[in-house]
Amino acid sequence: MAKAQARVPGVEARAGKFPGPSLIPALQAIQERVGWLPREELVALSRDVRRPLYEIEGLISFYPHFRTRPPVKVQVHACHDLSCWLQGADRRIAALRERYGQDADVDVTEVSCIGRCDAAPAVAVNEIPAAAADADAVIGAARSGTPGEPVPRAHGGAPWPNDPYAGPQEHYRVLRAVLSGDLDAGRVTETLKDAGLRGMGGAGFPAGRKWELVAAQAATPKYAICNADESEPGTFKDRQILAEQPHLVLEGLLLGMLATGAEEGWVFIRHEYGPEEAVIRREIETLRAAGLTGPDAGGSGRRLSVEVFTSPGGYILGEESALIECMEGHRGEPRNKPPFPGVYGLWGQPTLMNSVETFAHVPVIAERGADWWQRQGAGGGAGLKFFAVSGHVERPGVYCVPMGTTARRLLELAGGVSGGRALGAIQPGGASSNFLGPEGLDVPLDFDAVAKAGSMLGSGALVVLAEGTDLLAAATNVLRFFRNESCGKCVPCRAGSAKAHQILSDLLADGGGPGEVDERIRQLEETMRRTSICGLGQVALGPVMSVVRLKGQGNGHQA
Repeated sequence: MAKAQARVPGVEARAGKFPGPSLIPALQAIQERVGWLPREELVALSRDVRRPLYEIEGLISFYPHFRTRPPVKVQVHACHDLSCWLQGADRRIAALRERYGQDADVDVTEVSCIGRCDAAPAVAVNEIPAAAADADAVIGAARSGTPGEPVPRAHGGAPWPNDPYAGPQEHYRVLRAVLSGDLDAGRVTETLKDAGLRGMGGAGFPAGRKWELVAAQAATPKYAICNADESEPGTFKDRQILAEQPHLVLEGLLLGMLATGAEEGWVFIRHEYGPEEAVIRREIETLRAAGLTGPDAGGSGRRLSVEVFTSPGGYILGEESALIECMEGHRGEPRNKPPFPGVYGLWGQPTLMNSVETFAHVPVIAERGADWWQRQGAGGGAGLKFFAVSGHVERPGVYCVPMGTTARRLLELAGGVSGGRALGAIQPGGASSNFLGPEGLDVPLDFDAVAKAGSMLGSGALVVLAEGTDLLAAATNVLRFFRNESCGKCVPCRAGSAKAHQILSDLLADGGGPGEVDERIRQLEETMRRTSICGLGQVALGPVMSVVRLKGQGNGHQA
């Protein structure tokens, strides 16, 4: 096995070096019990598992969720990324620091996006999410020791149209049919292919083809992972799906396992999604109690196991190979590809990985068929699509609409631009997507149409910027996020994002605008796009360059 691993690009340095299970769950258990990671606990862990202390220290230093010092009583994590920045995060954070700066019991720290863009500007108080406007009350409750239990936000509307079930008594109907032999798992894969379902995590790879690829691999065991680590500014649709459709997410995952021959599956979820993780864990227990997982799932003779793996933090873990590195117990750095996870994934085995939304669409497609799914689209699109809408809108939230719906229609559903202002620009696919001007409102929100317009559907996050917003400052805020979240593995991303951010920050401080962005930024963008290992570095400067292009089209410094 060690020789086989040594031939695989991207894992050469680790092959055979750190054998054994991942230490991340053990580190998380220590931190949950003690509140942080004291050295004596790490030494004891090192001895117990016979792993070198430097390996453990290397993990801790990489992942932002791990604490190496005792925390104060109240930890306030405040987001400053795009959706929160658009809603005045600067002022809110300054006010919190002024109010609590001398308070020994309260620590206010600026962090990357916490996935609560619909409550922007958002904070988390001892990991309990809240709007910044409510921070004082939540801080007071934490100080008194009565913080309460966080609950997921409900969208408050009618049931989402991708749920084929009238109620809990009908849940897992498709799964039961496959386990009983009434429906062939291979038929489910063919239906996904006929439907044209594409991955909803950003890349848009055809889901049925991915399932077919993993199923065709001879190597065993095989694994399956639901990637619930969405961490990009403006993106929170998967969080809502996890909260309200855990049965569909888990059913899609289990159907994928049956179709590909996997026995073990995981929901890999970001640690900021504590309320949603609790929902998923309860649903997993429901599955076990119903006998739909276990050594003889549904009486089929098949073993099916689903667990939760809580992320120790970092946007980079949304990249599939970095996620796998994390689960294996390494620093979350992307691998060189190929090979892809479907061939060489978790622990070197074939691994199926799809996003939360992709899995959540599988049951309705399997039950109602490919033709039904394709008829749900609009504007040349096929199927349904969840979008997170945030920024300068009246009703930020999650909306499920026909694929191919225009951004104009989505903006209408969200109540229009807040305060009755005119539109300045949009990002149709989250922070990594290029800005489009007001003319982008009529572009169908579908993979190909958005790409043709010069942006990408990405993570399914529409960020709205009102007229008068400084677009270069907004794009620099996005670049700041990517700079902070770079894993540092490759020089172009690590050094390029820092250098570009410094150049643009200096330009903004001097009152400059898009017209003053010079050749250095263009060269850095090309270098990062062409030579970075993963998508983070490849797209980090894309939003900046799109603002420069908008300036060239006459949109100006202020949107």
